[in-house]
Amino acid sequence: MTIHLLRLAVGAESLESMRAWRAEHQIDWQGRRVVPTYTKRPPNRQAELLDGGCIYWVVKGVIRCRQPFAGFDMVADTDGTSYCRMLMDPELIETAPVPKRPFQGWRYLRPEDAPPDLGQGGGGDELPAHLLAELRELGLA
Repeated sequence: MTIHLLRLAVGAESLESMRAWRAEHQIDWQGRRVVPTYTKRPPNRQAELLDGGCIYWVVKGVIRCRQPFAGFDMVADTDGTSYCRMLMDPELIETAPVPKRPFQGWRYLRPEDAPPDLGQGGGGDELPAHLLAELRELGLA
């Protein structure tokens, strides 16, 4: 059964800044290019995350995009402190913007609670993501 993670994109100002950072920080892992992010506490449900799960990124208080998981491993820094390295596909997939209050670390996100990808809504013209985010913030969408 698939599950997702929700995580704050700390320091990201926009999707463009996230894309730029990810382009600079890709690594080779098991014969493919991936983007790492680190966490102290490894997820217990890694098998479910690897079964089609994604990390959904909260940018400036709004869920804006997702990245499919590629894998997990444990690494240590120079002091010997161990971290879980979460590895994701480099592509950012934009989602419908959904406001989200701040939280620490990461949270599991059920598939039924995940926002749809942009362009997968019900018919009609799509508003640009930044306008839709502003309307939702104002309680108008």
